Amino acid sequence: MAGWLRKVCMVSALLLAASAQVFAQDKKTVLRVADHFPAGHPTVEGATRYWMEQVSKQTQNQIEFEYYPAEQLGKSRDMLSLAQSGVADITAPLPSLISDKFPLSTVAELPGSFSNSCAGTLAYWRLAKDGILAKQEFAPNGVRVLFSMVFPPYQILTKAKFTSLKDFEGLKIRTAGGAKDLAATRVKGVAIRMGAPEVYEALSRGTIDAIVWPLSGVTTYNLQNLVRYGTFEENFGSVVINYVISEARFKKLPEHVQKIMLSVGEEATRRACSMVDRSEGANIEKLKQLGVTMVSLSPAERAQLANLMKTVGTEWAEGLDKRGKPGSEVLKAFNEALHQQK
Repeated sequence: MAGWLRKVCMVSALLLAASAQVFAQDKKTVLRVADHFPAGHPTVEGATRYWMEQVSKQTQNQIEFEYYPAEQLGKSRDMLSLAQSGVADITAPLPSLISDKFPLSTVAELPGSFSNSCAGTLAYWRLAKDGILAKQEFAPNGVRVLFSMVFPPYQILTKAKFTSLKDFEGLKIRTAGGAKDLAATRVKGVAIRMGAPEVYEALSRGTIDAIVWPLSGVTTYNLQNLVRYGTFEENFGSVVINYVISEARFKKLPEHVQKIMLSVGEEATRRACSMVDRSEGANIEKLKQLGVTMVSLSPAERAQLANLMKTVGTEWAEGLDKRGKPGSEVLKAFNEALHQQK
């Protein structure tokens, strides 16, 4: 009789343990993801949605997401503070818009340093996920990068016709800040810093005459009827996009979830840049079909422009060095990461 009772107790204990395990597995965590991108943005299509879907799938829906695009939870400049305060769990702060917090990350936005998205993205990612930028910028701001993307070289698109570099002189040129301010001033334009959601209205009202912009983003923000001329072979810098989570929130997640998030982040980073690079030629043709004239500068002017941009990186690094930031060290590390890909 005693043996029978022991067996019953053992079975009951096993059933309770199994039930507890099932309950633990079924327990869901919902994370809020916020960014400022509109529907159809290349980053959203290439990385953001993919990352959320894969994390949910690989955690067997233990992790689910509420997604708030297009500044629904806050302005683009507020994305870092939204993550730090816990208003959102995962956000997409742009280093160039908060250069007081992320001055070193704009190294990947310097003009002339790479020719396509994956070259810039993978070099930057090496520094951001566990290199000098992880230690010098993300950790001090209390956040961890989950995935990143660096766009192909930005171009200048204008409302009015241009045929040479001289036509850029005096134009009010929208930039996303950082090194692109220097690029705009190199062609004697007036750099005006603003977030992407503000650009349509600014162009419509004449607040700006031109934009430093990715070709893939023209139709995304419905600018094709406002800008009618653009370069397509030049390099006026780029923009870095990071999706981050606060370190405190990250550490509260189960270890296996943390590993899945980081692993899928690696996949999303590589996937997004590959998709953008493959579509760049099609973006140019699409803009032509929509009536945007793609202007090819003369060989002499292209060489002149390249020379104008050569000193931007050095000036950027020296300016940070004077502020006590390791600008030259980061620039060297980024250039080495670029070289290692060749």
